[in-house]
Amino acid sequence: MSTVDVAVAYHSGYGHTAKVAEALARGVTLGGKKAVLIDVSAITEAQWLELDAAKAIVFGAPTYMGGASAQFKQFADASSKRWFTQAWKDKFAGGFTCSLSMSGDKYSTLMYFVTLAMQHSMVWIGTGMLPSAIPGAADQMNRIGSSIGVMAQADNVPAEQSPPKGDLDTAQAYGERIARRID
Repeated sequence: MSTVDVAVAYHSGYGHTAKVAEALARGVTLGGKKAVLIDVSAITEAQWLELDAAKAIVFGAPTYMGGASAQFKQFADASSKRWFTQAWKDKFAGGFTCSLSMSGDKYSTLMYFVTLAMQHSMVWIGTGMLPSAIPGAADQMNRIGSSIGVMAQADNVPAEQSPPKGDLDTAQAYGERIARRID
């Protein structure tokens, strides 16, 4: 197991959320830190140890029916073993989500991630971005206007075609911000 700075713990149902996770990890790397992607729907014991060793954990899941996917929730429930020992106390945390509609109740998913991080006594990092000057424009960063974490919107097309550039750029910039905040 190699030491990582930022672990991106995510679930992706159709590949769109995975693209956001990859963009965020790319930003961490551009920020000079090492990132690892962990698909929580198939997490191994070695990956749990990577989460324990990371300086920051970024949570990500699609928003389904107004909340995080069941696969992510299963991971979150399993993290209670870490909660009991406060293994993630004072680690940095962040989050991102993706859904079909512009709103899709993504806020609810991000607030779930905040609550999960607070349960673990983690320190949350927001986007640090103003909303786009042209709300909704596909090429604009933070076009959905979230301060808590990244909100991405993906059309009902293959993941190679969506989410749009602005959402992926937002995730990359967020990854860079997280990289700058950890020592």
